[in-house]
Amino acid sequence: MNLCLKSFLVAILLLNSLLGLAQNKQGTGLSIIRSNSPITIDGVLDEEVWAATGVATHFFLNYPVDSLPPAFQTEARLTFDDDNFYISFVCFDDSRPSVVQSLRRDFEWSLNDNVGIYLDPYNDFTNGFFFGISPYGVQREGLMSGGGTDGDSYNSNWDNKWYSAVKRLDDRWIAEIAIPFKSFRYNQKELVWNVNFIRQDLKRNEVSSWIATPIQFFPSSLAWTGRVNWQSPAPHTGTNISIIPYATASASEDKEDGTRENMMNAGFDAKVGITPSLNLDLTVNPDFSTVEVDRQIINLSRFEFQFPERRQFFLENSDLFSAPGFTSITQPFFSRRIGLASDTSDNLNKVPILYGARISGKLGTKWRLGAMNLQTKKTESLGLPAQNYSVGVLQRQVFERSNFDVFVVNKQSQGLSEYDPTEFYHESLVKEVWNGSDSVPKLNTYNRVVGTDFNFITADNKWGGKAYYHHSFDNFSAGDAYSFGGFASYSTRTISLMSGFIGLGKNYNAEVGFVPNLAVYPGSVGGIVQGEYKFYQKAGPLVVISPGATYDVNYLPGGTLTDRNVTAQCSVRFRNTAALVASVKNVFQKLPEDFDVLDPEGDSTLLKGEEYKWNEFRVEFSSDTRSLFTYALTTSGGEFYNGTRISMGGLLSYRVQPFGSISLAGDYNHIVLPPEYGSATFLLVSPRLDVTFTDKLFLTTFVQYNDRYDNVNLNARFQWRYKPASDFFIVYTENYFAEVFSSKNRALVLKFTYWLNL
Repeated sequence: MNLCLKSFLVAILLLNSLLGLAQNKQGTGLSIIRSNSPITIDGVLDEEVWAATGVATHFFLNYPVDSLPPAFQTEARLTFDDDNFYISFVCFDDSRPSVVQSLRRDFEWSLNDNVGIYLDPYNDFTNGFFFGISPYGVQREGLMSGGGTDGDSYNSNWDNKWYSAVKRLDDRWIAEIAIPFKSFRYNQKELVWNVNFIRQDLKRNEVSSWIATPIQFFPSSLAWTGRVNWQSPAPHTGTNISIIPYATASASEDKEDGTRENMMNAGFDAKVGITPSLNLDLTVNPDFSTVEVDRQIINLSRFEFQFPERRQFFLENSDLFSAPGFTSITQPFFSRRIGLASDTSDNLNKVPILYGARISGKLGTKWRLGAMNLQTKKTESLGLPAQNYSVGVLQRQVFERSNFDVFVVNKQSQGLSEYDPTEFYHESLVKEVWNGSDSVPKLNTYNRVVGTDFNFITADNKWGGKAYYHHSFDNFSAGDAYSFGGFASYSTRTISLMSGFIGLGKNYNAEVGFVPNLAVYPGSVGGIVQGEYKFYQKAGPLVVISPGATYDVNYLPGGTLTDRNVTAQCSVRFRNTAALVASVKNVFQKLPEDFDVLDPEGDSTLLKGEEYKWNEFRVEFSSDTRSLFTYALTTSGGEFYNGTRISMGGLLSYRVQPFGSISLAGDYNHIVLPPEYGSATFLLVSPRLDVTFTDKLFLTTFVQYNDRYDNVNLNARFQWRYKPASDFFIVYTENYFAEVFSSKNRALVLKFTYWLNL
C-alpha cells in the first residue's frame, strides 16, 4: 500500500511539472451589446441590433485541411436583453439541397449540415454548453466537460427550453436563436465568456470555425476559443424555478404467468436556480418509461457492457459525478446502478425511485460542487430492500484548465433483517462474501467509496492526464480495498501517445460504480501503451491515414499474467466522408475464473487457470454518409480461445430526407470449439423505422431479434412536443418467443409532461 501511495504522489508531481509546458491560447474578442427593442425569432435579421453588434466571420477550415478558408463563409452575431441570450447565423451556401437525416431533435452532429455555438460561460476552459441548429430548424443542445477534448466530453442527452427559427434562401440560410438565461448556467460576475462558432458543411465535407483550430483537435475544444466581452455583468434573471409534472397511464400483460395490471401514476421534477451557476434538481416518484430503449448487443467477452445514461434527472453536471476514476473501467459512481436492477434479454428490471435531490454547479470561479441523494422503494419481486444512495463531489480548478476533486459515494440498504439472505441475494447489486465454510451469502448493509482525483490538461491540449486513489468500506471490508490509476497523453499534429495504468485491491468494492474488472479478477494491476501517427493528404480521395499500435496487460497479485493484447491497426478517412479501419490482434488469456463462452449457464466451460493464445483480425468500413442509401460493414475472425470465430455485422440505412429513415442492423457470430465444448451461432437483427412528420411529431419503431435469448423485442414510441420541453408520449412494448413468435409480455404507456417556468 505504501508503494501505491508513493507512486500516486510521484505521478501528481510529474503531471504538475508538465503544466508549465504550454501557454493559454485565446482567440479574438467579440463585444456583445444589449438590444433595446424586442427581437422576434423568425429567421429575419431586421432588428436594428443585428446591424449594430459585432460580427464573427472569416471562418477557418478545420477539416479536411486546416490551411484554407471554407468554400462558403459564415457570420455569427450575439446580443441579449433582460431575459434571453440571442445568437444569429448567416450561412452562405449554394442552391444544392442540404444534408440532414431527419427533423428529429438532438440530431447527430457528424451526419447533418448544421451550425452552432460552443459556450464556456464560466471562463474556466473546462465546462460549458452547446446549442446547434440544422438548415431545417432542428435543434440540438448539450453539455460540455473536460475542455471538450474528445467525444466523451459532449452529452447531447441533456434537454432544455430555447427558441429558434430558420429561413432558407437561394444563396444562404439564416438562423435566429433565443436562449433564456434561465435555461443554462453561467458566472454572472465573469465579464469574459469563451466561445467558438462551428459549422458542419456536410455537402462538401467541410468543418469550419470562427477561431482557427489545428486539424488534430476538435474545433469545439475550449482550448481554441474566442472571447465574448461583456461591458457589464450578464443579467440576473431573478427567481428561476421550473416545475415539470408528469402523469402516466399504463396497461401491461404477462402471458407467461397470466397476470394483467392497469396503473396510473404521477410525479414531478423541479429545477431551482439557486444562483446563475448553481442548480438544485428535485424529483418525486420519477417515471423513466419513455427513455429510449437500449440497443442489445452480443457480448462474448468476460466483461459487463456499459450502456449510457439517458434519464434527464442525472444529466446536468453529470461529468462532475462521473469524473472520479476512469470511464467504463473504474468508475466509483455510475448512475444506472440506481433504479435499474439488471439488463435482461427481454426487459430492463426497474426499481422505483421514491424521491431524489441533487445540487450541482459552480461556487465562485474555481470551485464546483455536486451532491445527490436518492431513495428507492423496497422491491420484493427482485428481492431488493429499500436503499438510499448519496454522492458528494467537491472540485477545485487549479492552473488554467486542470482540477482536483474529493468525493464520497454511499449506498445504504434498509431493513435487511426482514429478508432471508438466500432469497435476497441479487448478483448484480450486492456483494457475496463467503465466511469460511458458511454457505449463506453475507450481505452488505452499506457500501462506501471515498477518494481523490487529479485531472490535468495543458492550455494548448498537447498534454493531458489523470491520477487517482480510491478506497471502499463495507460490512466485510478488510485490507486491499483500494483502487488507483493514472495516465498521461501527448498529442501533436502527427503524433498521439498515451500510457496508463490501473490497480485494484482484491477487496475493493464499488456497488454503485462500474468496475467490470472486479467481476473477472478481483485484485489486479494493468497497464496500457498506445501510439498513432497521422499522414495528411493534401489532395486526392484520402484525407488522413493513421497507423497505430496498442499494448495492454493485466496481472494478478503475485505477478501472474492474466491478459495481454497486442494490436496493430490503421484507419483511413476519405474525402467523401467514408472511413476504413483494419486491425490485427494477438491475444493471451490465463483465465482467473471458469468461463463459458457459449452460454453463461451452459456446460462448455473453459476452466480456471487454463491458458489461451490466438490471433484475430477486424475490418470496418462506412460509406459516404451524404448519400440517401448508406451502409457500415464489419467483419472479424480468426482463432478464438481453443476454436475459431467468424463475425459479420453492419447497418444498412435509407433515408427519405428530411422525414426520416428505415434501417437494418445485424450482428452474426459463428463459433466453433472442439467437439467436447460445442459450437454455436448467434444472430441479432434490428430493423428500425424512424419517422419525423414535423420537427414536433416523431415516431420510432424498433425491433430486436436475439436468437441467443430466444427473444424478439418490439418498442414503438410516438412523441408530440407540443411546447418546448413539454411532450406527450405513447409507448408500446412487447416481447415474443422467437421460435414460435408467441407473446411473452406487453405494455402500453401514455405519458404527459409539461415544463412550467415560475
